[in-house]
Amino acid sequence: MKSLKVELPFWVRAVLLVGVLCIVAGAGLVAYRYYEKPVTLTVAVGSLDGEARQTASLIAGRLATTDSPVRLKVENSGNVLDAAKAFAAGKADLAVVRADVGDLSQARTVTMTTHGVVMIVAPPGSSITSIAKLRDHTVGVVGGEINHGVVEALKKEYDLGRSNVTFKDIMPSDARRAVQAKEVAALLLVVPLTDRYLSLVRGLFKESATAGPVLIPIDSAGAIADTKGPYESFDIPKGTLRGAPPVPDNDVTTLRVTYYLVANRHLNADVIADLARRIMGVRRDLVGEDPQLAGIAAPELDADAYISAHPGAAAFFNGTQQSFMDRYGNAIYLTPMALGALASIFAAAWRFLGVRSNEAAHPTLDAFCALPGRIRSVTDESELNAIENEVDSLLRTQLARTAGQEEGAAEAQALIAAAQRLDNLIHHRRVMLAGRAGVG
Repeated sequence: MKSLKVELPFWVRAVLLVGVLCIVAGAGLVAYRYYEKPVTLTVAVGSLDGEARQTASLIAGRLATTDSPVRLKVENSGNVLDAAKAFAAGKADLAVVRADVGDLSQARTVTMTTHGVVMIVAPPGSSITSIAKLRDHTVGVVGGEINHGVVEALKKEYDLGRSNVTFKDIMPSDARRAVQAKEVAALLLVVPLTDRYLSLVRGLFKESATAGPVLIPIDSAGAIADTKGPYESFDIPKGTLRGAPPVPDNDVTTLRVTYYLVANRHLNADVIADLARRIMGVRRDLVGEDPQLAGIAAPELDADAYISAHPGAAAFFNGTQQSFMDRYGNAIYLTPMALGALASIFAAAWRFLGVRSNEAAHPTLDAFCALPGRIRSVTDESELNAIENEVDSLLRTQLARTAGQEEGAAEAQALIAAAQRLDNLIHHRRVMLAGRAGVG
């Protein structure tokens, strides 16, 4: 084992120490930068009027200006169905979707954004005041495929196929013309009950001072909602479309469906919890600038919700979000212990290999090895005495250094053996010098 020892000069040890400190500092800096680096999530949004994109962009801008650790990259997908398709295809981490549109199997809710209310509206003066009176008529479905889920629910509940009710897809820009041309007897829309969208609905019909659009109730909304699907029963308040005279003149029962900000279920729970917290903060700060933000609220957190809440969002809204110490306390406590154990193992391996800084016998032995040549060339007794004193000094110094060390006994034996050889050489040289002096 002794032959495996490697002598490390001071400068080598210093370089190694500085190198280790640089590595540790660099690793700490990288870890800090990684921890502090903002997470950017792509969110797919879409609406027929572009309102969803504007609202999402407002939130994204606010998160960027407040140095939020979570940022949003807004992707305009066209409409809510396109946004759902982009999300299902994995092209976005988040999406603003409607609960009854698209493949949402991988979606988990982060926040509710608004509600869309189903309106079946007939022109002013129409005699169609109930779904039963839609028999043999055509209903224009504004938004087309986006609202096919509502159409299927109505067909199933009211057996509209036997009533010969026809549903025709209509683009929003073509809805007013279709009503005026009497291509449709009524329009089916799903819109939030905000001033912006109610104005759009009113603009689809010619109103008079005495008559307004006719809202057709969905009296079986409760039965449809009981199927645990995406819909719930809702009453449109009296006077929603017009105040005087009120339109409708009484509350009208219909369906309502929720819009959500959803996240992929595989996204980190801590990231989503922080995102939910930041969005609720933006809502509080900016609702005065954009009334659409008023609809943002906690999603349904029940286990049997139609779309389950993301674990991170649920933790935030339930107040069970873990603190920094809750998440990393064990690691902080155990890391020093683990590092200490690794240091002990490393020290043991270092000692086993014999690779250590050794100020033991090697320099002294080297000095001893150089002395025989000097002794043989000495021509004066005083020089021999000086060499003897040098040997004694080196031997004392080295024995003092190795005293108490585990390997001190073995090194002392080597030094004593070398010193004895030098004593023999000195004695032999002294005899030779004495002989020469006698001859002279």
